Amino acid sequence: VQLQASGGGLVQAGGSLRLSCATSGRTFSRYGMGWFRQAPGKEREFVAVIRWSGISTYYADSVRGRFTISRDSAKNTVDLQMNSLKPEDTAVYYCAAGGPSSHYYYTQPSTYGDWGQGTQVTVSS
Repeated sequence: VQLQASGGGLVQAGGSLRLSCATSGRTFSRYGMGWFRQAPGKEREFVAVIRWSGISTYYADSVRGRFTISRDSAKNTVDLQMNSLKPEDTAVYYCAAGGPSSHYYYTQPSTYGDWGQGTQVTVSS
């Protein structure tokens, strides 16, 4: 699976951005597609994931209620709508495909086998 992330940029606190991840190739996966982020000096952390069925979604506590992950099967994209952005949301955002065989581990980056190149999101205060 090839993944191409886009949509990052600079926005003021309280603003919105929409990230998109275009997928190509075989999209078979054990679990689904997710978004992760990595701030300078920090480990890559889970943001949100959507199951391949498109029915179930899960979010990190820090973004729940502000971010929405969605999937467009016709366009083969997975989007992340980010509202009410905060300076602490500043990071490089990565989309990923794959995931664990056990739901318990869906927040672990190591369980996702395919990654996009990352897109920078900067939120100014």
